[in-house]
Amino acid sequence: MRPKELIHQWVEVFNEANAEKIADFYHKDAINHQVANEPVIGKTAIKEMFENEFASAEMVCIIENIFEDSNWAILEWKDPLGLRGCGFFQIIHDKIVFQRGYWDKLSFLRQHNLPIPKE
Repeated sequence: MRPKELIHQWVEVFNEANAEKIADFYHKDAINHQVANEPVIGKTAIKEMFENEFASAEMVCIIENIFEDSNWAILEWKDPLGLRGCGFFQIIHDKIVFQRGYWDKLSFLRQHNLPIPKE
């Protein structure tokens, strides 16, 4: 499967807020680094991260663009509340092995009425 196609499917599952299904997209040793947070390493930890995130906020990903370069897909997204971001996904053998995301964490926390860290 082409990286662009895989990310289209990933977005569909993300919007279902199903941590179990979204974890299936990741390699067992994958790294998910949302730059506003510490890297999350391993499929099990990534699943737990999504469980926590889906439980704390209703998140919706609207695709603006998906670009593909070799085994990389780049997702430019927005959400219904106006937040925008970009994700980079390295995909090998139809599994995400590395993901890095850029978005405004402070805006996200405010939009979802979540606590803002003091530090």
